[in-house]
Amino acid sequence: MPRPENPHLIDTFGRVATDLRVSLTDRCNLRCTYCMPAEGLDWMPGEQVLSDDELVRLMRIAVERLGVTDIRLTGGEPLLRPGLEDIIGRVTALSPRPRLSMTTNGIGLARRAAGLAEAGLNRINVSLDTIDPKTFLEITRRDRLSHVLAGMAAARDAGMSPVKVNAVLMRGVNETEAVPLLKFCLAEGYHLRFIEQMPLDAQHGWNRGEMITAAEILSMLGGSFELTPFPAARGGAPAERWLVDGGPGDVGVIASVTRPFCAACERTRLTADGAVRSCLFSNDETDLRALARAGARDEEIADAWRATMWGKLAGHEINDAGFAQPIRPMSAIGG
Repeated sequence: MPRPENPHLIDTFGRVATDLRVSLTDRCNLRCTYCMPAEGLDWMPGEQVLSDDELVRLMRIAVERLGVTDIRLTGGEPLLRPGLEDIIGRVTALSPRPRLSMTTNGIGLARRAAGLAEAGLNRINVSLDTIDPKTFLEITRRDRLSHVLAGMAAARDAGMSPVKVNAVLMRGVNETEAVPLLKFCLAEGYHLRFIEQMPLDAQHGWNRGEMITAAEILSMLGGSFELTPFPAARGGAPAERWLVDGGPGDVGVIASVTRPFCAACERTRLTADGAVRSCLFSNDETDLRALARAGARDEEIADAWRATMWGKLAGHEINDAGFAQPIRPMSAIGG
């Protein structure tokens, strides 16, 4: 059907994308087994990565012309992006000011948390799959758990609250960590979110049978905690939430595979090399970098972005027989 005259990022199913996920780099300083091989990947050449000015321009177009209200900086590992604090300052100076958050592995965060908060970063999500040093080394191939924990504490002390923790459970690796992780987060005041492992690894080795499902996670937690559904409406949030032992602490589960929430999706994505994706699992992209470098006006770029989102599918199709895993891995798409 023809797209109506609407400046926002609408699609044919009535969804409106107001949440922009921006990858700042595809590089990472960990080598998590479910994400990439031990030797790493072939990183994007520098000339392909958006410059700071290009990056900020595209975020400005999203905010000023397309109705984006929330921006999350991702990677790869966004703390590896040079000039990160300056980028944050420029984005939070936009009008209307977007809410700005970042997903990170936490390495190097301890010494930079205060500066990031001062620059305008509102909130932090830290990826942490275990609090056991040996298991952390096994998963990430790096002995850096103490640095991650220090970074989380520094973010909390800098006022980026609540600090959220993203955890992936893997069968035979860290499936016994559900209860210890939740106890740790409750004690420290962090908000824990378990995420079902998704088919986004560079090796294309994802196996549904090895995935710990949301039902299994809740069963594990239910043996040690009383979980009651969170009273507030979920809206477009990816996590289903439960109060723990009556609250105020809570836990969330992002069940992208077994309990898809595509019908309420509010997200649009921009890769580090300037491609817009309507879905995390999409194999179609629109190259905004090429438009920008060819001299396109802001409204021309906005129109290309609108057209991409108008064509968004109803869902990610992971559970369909014909599902094809995205060619790009998670580290190149952005979380």
